[in-house]
Amino acid sequence: MLDGRVLRSRSLQGIDQEVYALLTAYQALIRTAADAAGTRPGLDMDRISFTVLLQSAADQVITASRILTPGPADLLGAIGRAVLDALLPAQRRPRIKARTRKNPTSKYSPNAGQHPQTSQTYTFHTDVMFLEHGLASRPRR
Repeated sequence: MLDGRVLRSRSLQGIDQEVYALLTAYQALIRTAADAAGTRPGLDMDRISFTVLLQSAADQVITASRILTPGPADLLGAIGRAVLDALLPAQRRPRIKARTRKNPTSKYSPNAGQHPQTSQTYTFHTDVMFLEHGLASRPRR
């Protein structure tokens, strides 16, 4: 809902207010989606796109059109009609490939799998480092 933006408040009370406002807006959107789905018997809520719901609600608030109707209130409304016009498919296509990570975010990923398969034992002395399979001289300082 924030589209990548962060909360702007600099106080705990302001953050509380912003979080509660977001939760209230989310609940109102989900309630609108449920009301829209209730107008079509057998319609599954999974077919309603939250992105379309959010965008149509934002458009409705920005343009401030058709907020008050001259007759009785329409339960579906402009947001519900927009959501029902852009339903998701009833059956999503099956996944044919396992999920993979597209862009590795770890700086260690190029080294993955390049660690030794067996452990090595090291013994440290003051001048010489003894390996289990050999001797390596340590440079003097």
